[in-house]
Amino acid sequence: MKKTMKLKNLNILLLGGSLLCLSSCNDFLDKEPESAITPDAYFSTEADLAAYTINLYNFTSFNPGQYGLGTFTNDNATDNQIGMDYSSRWVPGEWRVPSSTADDQRGQAWNFFQIRDCNYFFERVLPKYEAGSITGIDANVRHYIGEMYVLRAYAYFLKLQDIGDCPIVETPLPDVEETLVEASKRRPRHKVARFILSDLDKAISYLLENAPGGKNRISKNVAYLLRSRVALYEATWLKYHAGTAMVPGGPGWPGTDSEGFNAATEIDYFLTEAMASAKVIGDKLVGNLVENTDTPEGMTPGLANLNPYYTMFCDVDMSGYSEVLMWRAYNEALGVTHNIQKEAQHSGGGTGYSRGLVNSFLMRNGLPIYASGSGYQSEWEKEGVAATLQERDSRIQLFTKKDGDIESYFTDGTFTQVDFDWIVSGNNETRMTTGFAIKKGKHYDSYMQVTHNVGTTGSLVFRGTEALLNYIEACYEKTGSIDGTANSYWRALRRRAYVNEDYNVTIAATNMAEEAKGDFGAYSHGQLIDATLYNIRRERRNELIAEGLRWMDLKRWRACDQVRNVQMEGMRYWGSIYEGALTDDNGNDLAIVSVADGKGNISDPEISGVYLRPYQISSVNNSVFDGYNFTEAHYLSPLPQSAFRQTANGDKTDLETSVVYQNPGWPKVAGQGAGKVN
Repeated sequence: MKKTMKLKNLNILLLGGSLLCLSSCNDFLDKEPESAITPDAYFSTEADLAAYTINLYNFTSFNPGQYGLGTFTNDNATDNQIGMDYSSRWVPGEWRVPSSTADDQRGQAWNFFQIRDCNYFFERVLPKYEAGSITGIDANVRHYIGEMYVLRAYAYFLKLQDIGDCPIVETPLPDVEETLVEASKRRPRHKVARFILSDLDKAISYLLENAPGGKNRISKNVAYLLRSRVALYEATWLKYHAGTAMVPGGPGWPGTDSEGFNAATEIDYFLTEAMASAKVIGDKLVGNLVENTDTPEGMTPGLANLNPYYTMFCDVDMSGYSEVLMWRAYNEALGVTHNIQKEAQHSGGGTGYSRGLVNSFLMRNGLPIYASGSGYQSEWEKEGVAATLQERDSRIQLFTKKDGDIESYFTDGTFTQVDFDWIVSGNNETRMTTGFAIKKGKHYDSYMQVTHNVGTTGSLVFRGTEALLNYIEACYEKTGSIDGTANSYWRALRRRAYVNEDYNVTIAATNMAEEAKGDFGAYSHGQLIDATLYNIRRERRNELIAEGLRWMDLKRWRACDQVRNVQMEGMRYWGSIYEGALTDDNGNDLAIVSVADGKGNISDPEISGVYLRPYQISSVNNSVFDGYNFTEAHYLSPLPQSAFRQTANGDKTDLETSVVYQNPGWPKVAGQGAGKVN
């Protein structure tokens, strides 16, 4: 009985196939299929395929959550954004091996439900399609098959980022223990990446450029963008993690299947593919980027004089924006809403940009703020956020809440303005943690601000602008230079940001020692990178703020090796216009310094200096009070102990007999933290 149960658990977890629950995850997009249906009868119509595939949409921004700022907090726990709570990724020993996939979210590293459901679809649908027994418009039927290839590719890409080496399973498998255990063996990461690109090639051959249902669904352009992302990820991972246990055949690598692996060949292949796929999207967009009118507020009373570059991230209908390849729609009448605007228009949302991120933005003349002739004055920091950001790259001005900014417009013509009391007031969902509060994605409609769960602004899932950035980076990594295409892409991005488009001016003025003070991406494997590559990374960082891609980038660049006791900072508070100005109705100062007992709400200038340090407000039970620290094992997640127990020999008690290996530096026993990788 015990053996049967373990086999059942392994089957369900890794490879088993069954028709998943067919209740629609988004009634606004698709009609819910009938519940009284059998697997044999299902997948017979175009509508069946459409409903099943959208049920598996698991893109990060497709489900933005109900509270806080949703997907605009996905860059928390990086050098870009600071949330109220710290992440154990920055505390060696505090992130521990889960016991099973059900242990916590991190246990999901060895959860293959999504892949299983994709494989079930292919097993059922492909024979029917080849037999011509699926009714509907053939182009649409093919499109939904293409969607499933994208979904499986995306699921495997999440695994590649999370655990690296991974089993590659293309079909549901039988309830045979030997077969299941054999299929559990991990494959080298470069083979997983090649498999993902292969799935995306198939997707591209099936997908329509204009999807049924418009940009609310996957399209051919989405597949090209994802393909460029995957290829760039793997190329740079292999390059910057070379000579470690994190790549096939490296010293201490726990795998056994690296025969024929040639790092230089693989890196060149993936960079070539990244450039080719990115160019498909980039060439369509470079002359058709969404206009930035440089209007500070983005919106004005009556929602007239809109700045399209601003509204692209907060519109209720994103379909008309050239850069938006895919988005999710919301509709209050259909009960499909979110609560993002409640916090976006009301408070700080429990997050904020770091001082390091803000300082990375150039002056409009193209010079870094520390460079001679830039025009930047450190005294501006005393005068508040708006003064600090004057004459800067429009992106940081546009997407940061500033003194005097409008929060919401009411129907009677009145409005509210940004309230910096949230620096010291509120809770995990409302605090303005750094003073540099996020404005990206914020609408101005007061109805969504004063009423819970009526947010109907869209959620942007894939933005084609990333392709321009992918191409520029892949081009330089492959050739050591900027070709004509990369040059046109880079200048277009800077021109829209109202920054001197001659990036060579910036490169010549770049001091890497200065940049390293607030940018983990100034490093790879603990060494400062060259100024050109750094400015390519800077452009990516600045264009994609609050879009949830920063941790992915830091991992593939191996940009955290040098993180030792790094303090995360926000705006200047002490000695600025805010000190003593944030008061209650009786004029009492809201700022309370009380570090030792944890009863304060702001960092102590005697300990932390004049800038806000959210993680030095309290020293009680605070593992990052002395700063962020990183250990190399944390570039990958640990597999849960159950992964080894289920695939071990005999009575399953000797974990060392498992055919599955643990990631470098991590033990196999639940509850233990990582050690040294080598």
